[in-house]
Amino acid sequence: DVAGILCLVSVAAALDFKYHHAEELEAYLKGVHAAYPSFTHLHSIGRSVEGRGDLWVLVLGRFPTHHKIGIPEFKYVANMHGDETVGREMLLHLIDFLVTSYRHDPVITRLLNNTRIHIMPTMNPDGFEATKVPDCYYTPGRYNKNGEDLNRNFPDAFENNNASIQPETQAVMDWIKNETFVLSANLHGGALVASYTFDNGNSVTGSLKGYSRSLDDDVFIHLAKTYSFNHASMYKGTGCDNRQTFPEGITNGYSWYQLEGGMQDYNYIWGQCFEITLELSCCKYPPANQLEKFWRDNKAALIEYIKQVHLGVKGQVTGKNGTPIPNAIVEAKGRAHVCPYRTNQQGEYFLLLLPGTYVINATVPGFKSILKTVEIPDNTGNFSALKQDFSFPEVSIKPEAPSCPKIPLYQELERPSAAVKPTLHILALMTVMLVIFK
Repeated sequence: DVAGILCLVSVAAALDFKYHHAEELEAYLKGVHAAYPSFTHLHSIGRSVEGRGDLWVLVLGRFPTHHKIGIPEFKYVANMHGDETVGREMLLHLIDFLVTSYRHDPVITRLLNNTRIHIMPTMNPDGFEATKVPDCYYTPGRYNKNGEDLNRNFPDAFENNNASIQPETQAVMDWIKNETFVLSANLHGGALVASYTFDNGNSVTGSLKGYSRSLDDDVFIHLAKTYSFNHASMYKGTGCDNRQTFPEGITNGYSWYQLEGGMQDYNYIWGQCFEITLELSCCKYPPANQLEKFWRDNKAALIEYIKQVHLGVKGQVTGKNGTPIPNAIVEAKGRAHVCPYRTNQQGEYFLLLLPGTYVINATVPGFKSILKTVEIPDNTGNFSALKQDFSFPEVSIKPEAPSCPKIPLYQELERPSAAVKPTLHILALMTVMLVIFK
């Protein structure tokens, strides 16, 4: 009915700086979709434990309903800790800004025409509703209705995570599996810092030195700095109290504190998606009258971060007669992921890499690899990564999708057996001698 649609449109037109509870949040998202149906798509990826809360995702882009070849997928997720509330409202204001700027602002128009952006304002609707008395530090609303911390609930690559997978976690894992996400961030509160992979670690990733390093560490540092330096004050690194400072407003997750079963590590290892964790406010649940300032502080950073999905190189792997080859491995030399990064059903790959020269290795199991040297420029301003396709004209079969096991993948370096020890001692001695003679 017309009155209903007009009512929805008016909901979309005015977004106040206040906290939006479940019914208001749902009404707002439905209003936006009703007002802008041509470039938005609203769907629920699942339900919370209580079953009252849908996990709503608003998708924005020129082709909002489905993946389009060459257009990377980006996502923001907020409020996975129900009592960390700023991110939830920031994502609603980001939606408001994107839909009202599209076709008016040239940068936003190009961004939406060349990127498919998925926004989930709350991953833990039950926890948010359970937080009756807002607190800066902590409330039980952090957890889902089963009392589980969703950011300790994902499979872990370093140790067996015995937590039983929650409905909210499972919904996000299925979502990651069904989309070709390239870049992501999850929004938290309780600190002011951009934190990056790995959150967990062992000697293989250098955790003995207090820093758990991925092979794409340079890209993660760039991503974290992109956010912190476009934020009003995060880059200053002053932290929230005198005890803790974060130089340039960024930190390696493990260096800050170790956690098992985190979402950002899961995205990177099993989802082929680079994700960082954004801590947006010293106070977890600040008064609503501060939300407008939070929006001013984060607006530019939220936009600049999305643009980074166009870093690096992308392309298609095809076989006989140009048919796409899914599950081909495509990785940059020296950056072989512990779960190899593979092409999607359309034979596409996306690799986030900083500008520079790389050797890209495409492999179809049972056939000779193809290596191509590429010179990657900074293409984020052009909203398109460098394009580099690979053709295997002799391949007519589609490789099966190998599953990446959910057991810990980063095995500790084997302790040397007694037989090997003397050799190691000699090596150590030679190293010492070399250092002395230098």
